[in-house]
Amino acid sequence: MRVGFVQNNPVFASVQENLNRIEYLLKGQSADLFVLPELFATGYQFKDMEESRSLAELVPEGVTTSMLTALANKTNSYIIAGLAEIEENQVYNSAVVTGPSGYIGKYRKLHLFDTEKACFQEGNLPLQVFDIAGAKVGVMICFDWRFPETARTLSLMGADLIAHPSSLVLTHCPQAMITRSLENRVFSVTADRVGMENRVEGETLHFMGQSQVIDPNGNILVRASMTDEEVHVVELDLSLARNKFLNPHNHIFNDRRTDLYH
Repeated sequence: MRVGFVQNNPVFASVQENLNRIEYLLKGQSADLFVLPELFATGYQFKDMEESRSLAELVPEGVTTSMLTALANKTNSYIIAGLAEIEENQVYNSAVVTGPSGYIGKYRKLHLFDTEKACFQEGNLPLQVFDIAGAKVGVMICFDWRFPETARTLSLMGADLIAHPSSLVLTHCPQAMITRSLENRVFSVTADRVGMENRVEGETLHFMGQSQVIDPNGNILVRASMTDEEVHVVELDLSLARNKFLNPHNHIFNDRRTDLYH
């Protein structure tokens, strides 16, 4: 399976400009799956719920999902990307999954970070694993990484790979995702953004890039810079994620002591 990520630097609230930039960055690129950052088309630093609601879109009817679906069809690839979603006046920090044949599904971020709690409702959909290009792909968003139950649940559901749209400001996340991959023996693709936003006085955010693909043994297959827009594609051997034995005597899931912990 060929998997790629896009690391972009969106202009806040310039949705069409940001969508056009993604199309430009993907020109000539080829992969089975591309992962894009959290809130890649709107920017990240909303001031309040009213502002996030003003830029939120219906899924799948909205402009962003429609454009991604058209781009997936054009490139014959699947795309997982983060966006602000509205449903019945409720706003969620979501990710959409779409492919060459159309919209597939969505995920809503479970663990809201810091001021996101004033801008979004907590996700209310169960974790899900999607069938994508012969792989089982789970989705989590940014701060979900800090809760190991998220990746573990997706892995127990059969995920070969975890797609991780992000807008990272906590510097230890790239290293922590090595652990998430290692402890579950899964591939992970973190698509982060770069640049900065200072729309709230006294709260300048510096996004740290370092989008990456990690294999089930904790190896960094590719890691982007901290500053530049980049696209990278790597080839994965999914059989590595489907073998949960560390040696003939240790299976990382079967050896769990669920009689003594949950």
